[in-house]
Amino acid sequence: MVNNRYRQSWEGFWSEASDAPGEVLWDADPSVTSQRHLELLTPHIDPALPIVDVGCGNGTQTRYLATRFARVVGVDLSQAAVEYARRVDATTSAEFEQLNLADIDEVRALHKQLGDVNVYMRAVLHQCDPEDRAPVAAAVAELVGARGRAFVLEVASTARQLIEELARQPSEQVVAAVAHDLKPARTEPGEVEALLRGAGLEVLASGAAEIVTTLPGPDGGHGALPGEWFVAGRG
Repeated sequence: MVNNRYRQSWEGFWSEASDAPGEVLWDADPSVTSQRHLELLTPHIDPALPIVDVGCGNGTQTRYLATRFARVVGVDLSQAAVEYARRVDATTSAEFEQLNLADIDEVRALHKQLGDVNVYMRAVLHQCDPEDRAPVAAAVAELVGARGRAFVLEVASTARQLIEELARQPSEQVVAAVAHDLKPARTEPGEVEALLRGAGLEVLASGAAEIVTTLPGPDGGHGALPGEWFVAGRG
């Protein structure tokens, strides 16, 4: 079970988040996020299964996934985020539900409702408190079951210097996150793969990929952090 501080930080952040595009640090356009990630995930999945967007926030990526899958459910720890996602576009076919990934009973109830699913999880583990990372990985394993596959993208361990530079930026996006104690974090070398394997999943494919932010980049595009991606499932 996540601690109250962590939950309240996310509730506060999403309660105050602006509806303006680009105001949330990690809310990059799907064309440079989930669209690219599906190209990596699709060869490994049964597309007939539902897909769950874990840590969906305001639902930007969830709504894109809903153009590609028959049933899409976005889940987030924050009820404020879920309400935000529902409010942004009431016409979407995506569903949004509050879910505490560290509560295995809640996760099992969702799995019972949906059956085996594919999972899309972008930059969630590194923001979890260290003691919650294994339960979150176990939640992913529970959701995919025997037939599903998970796409997991995380900040690479090599991003430490860039993260420290990011935390010092006076941008509105960074200030808003830090104000709610949502500080940039990272995983240790090999940690994500170890968490997935520890949850009983096999890593079927992996590689390097940028985690695109809404901050301006040096070339006029968006700033990004080095990341690593994994497709995992029960072989």
